[in-house]
Amino acid sequence: MNAPVASTATPAALAGLKVVELGQLIAGPFAAKTLADFGADVVKIEPPGAGDPLRKWRLLLDGTSVWWQVQSRNKRSLALDLRTPEGQDVVRRLAAEADVLIENFRPGAMEAWGLAPDTLLAANPRLIVLRVSGYGQTGPYRDRPGFAAVAEAMAGLRHLTAEPGRVPVRTGVSIGDTLAALHGVIGILLALQHRHATGQGQVIDVALYEAVFNCMESLLPEYSAFGVVREPAGSAMPGIAPSNAYRCADGGYALVAGNGDSIFRRLMTVIGRDDLGQDPALADNAGRVARVAEIDAAIGGWSATRSVDEVLQALAGADVPAGRIYTVADIAADPHYRARGMLQQVRLPGLPGGRSLDVPGVVPKLSATPGSHRRNAPALGQDSDAVLTELGLTGEQIAQLRERGIVR
Repeated sequence: MNAPVASTATPAALAGLKVVELGQLIAGPFAAKTLADFGADVVKIEPPGAGDPLRKWRLLLDGTSVWWQVQSRNKRSLALDLRTPEGQDVVRRLAAEADVLIENFRPGAMEAWGLAPDTLLAANPRLIVLRVSGYGQTGPYRDRPGFAAVAEAMAGLRHLTAEPGRVPVRTGVSIGDTLAALHGVIGILLALQHRHATGQGQVIDVALYEAVFNCMESLLPEYSAFGVVREPAGSAMPGIAPSNAYRCADGGYALVAGNGDSIFRRLMTVIGRDDLGQDPALADNAGRVARVAEIDAAIGGWSATRSVDEVLQALAGADVPAGRIYTVADIAADPHYRARGMLQQVRLPGLPGGRSLDVPGVVPKLSATPGSHRRNAPALGQDSDAVLTELGLTGEQIAQLRERGIVR
């Protein structure tokens, strides 16, 4: 069931990197998954009972979430009770031999278990510790429980994701967790470069709200300089025109980004409005923003008489950036996704007719050391014996830990 599903003769970028993953659900595990995709040996530590709660989130196949096959591919599972001294000792032994340790518990949890970064670094000065939490390891909010939805709200993102005057909505995925994970991976790579030069590890402190806030573009300087509080704008991009979603005759929407100066002129020619395209007042973005309602009405009037396909075909002929709003069904059928290796197949029992499960491909794409999907996500505790044996525990010692429920 969990045999390797893909292999490559090309060396992996992170081959030989040893990673210990603590924590659960999304942010920390997503960071570890990214490292694992590029060859790192990731040992995921889970509680012996039900394991990571993500195993049971959303839609299940044979009792396990299909999301699990994305989040935990290429990892090994060690089912270990971190609340016990014996479990904590195993983590210390793993950390003593590891390059990276990733945790996303609430601040103070690692310290309470005797696993504070200072303790781990004293035993292994080359260790890099990534800590992901809602609000960071310092500051007045450090002890608050922090989930991605709250972080997205605190960072200003949720305020903008709405139609004007309506209730703010979420993006539909845990974008705050993912952004924090990617910032964590960046931190790990930076720390590895520093270690290469100095031999010293360090601690990386990533807060969910800060990762989102880092992506908020000009939000803060606009407020600082002009006192402007950016407000929700629906499908438009405030201050950039034209860039919006326009309803078409078949009920669908076409996203059109005609905000480049020359692109705008070509767009106006396509829709039969050269009067706007050649208007000197609309030659740059500032002028177009001042008359965005007029421009949007012109584009919307044109698109309303054509299907989405007709709109996109006409705009493609004029080299105007545009696209449809994809559902996942559109993604699964799109030839570009397949050509880029973004729809990979995993063989799993439980799928009718011997079908494969589609999962997202590996990102980013490296020419010399590409990532790969080498093995399916592990069953709970699938690799416990192997990992503990590598640490030097005997079969008898492992059996004793299992009898006491410390290891599964």
